[in-house]
Amino acid sequence: MTGAVEVAEAVGAVEIPPPRDRWPEPALESPAGEALTQLILATFRLNARLMEAAQELAAAGGITAAWWQVLGGVLDQPRTLADIGRRMGVSRQGVRRVADLLVRRGLAEYRPNPAHRRAHLLACTEAGYWAIRQISVAQHPWADRIGSQVGLVDLRHALTTMRRLTAVLEGDGVAW
Repeated sequence: MTGAVEVAEAVGAVEIPPPRDRWPEPALESPAGEALTQLILATFRLNARLMEAAQELAAAGGITAAWWQVLGGVLDQPRTLADIGRRMGVSRQGVRRVADLLVRRGLAEYRPNPAHRRAHLLACTEAGYWAIRQISVAQHPWADRIGSQVGLVDLRHALTTMRRLTAVLEGDGVAW
């Protein structure tokens, strides 16, 4: 719990709460709002299970899930760290930490960016592609097994819904 307090203090979010009888009452949620809240909670749980699976699958390539995520952002072409972050939904600083490790391990390399002198491009190396190939050998049967249990129609519907929610949230500009 100390870590959470330190983070809250760092962003200035710690304050002494008023007595409970002075707390504001939240508005009642609409059925759509309640469904979204339940979806968010289910997504948190799903994310935890997917990250566990990703860690196990990434181990087949001798890397971590975070390394796999960043390499996944440059498999088709080199990109800036900011572009990788946007594609993968992580901060540029988070991408930078992982990218530096990938470069040190020879799984990726920085290249000059003709469009921007200071924002180098990250590119996958042969060793990086090899790690991803090893993961794919394990991941494809896993995805087929899980996917067949859920069903193609439900998975496509879930994907459409997730993409739509992402677009709405990215266009909203306000997290809460």
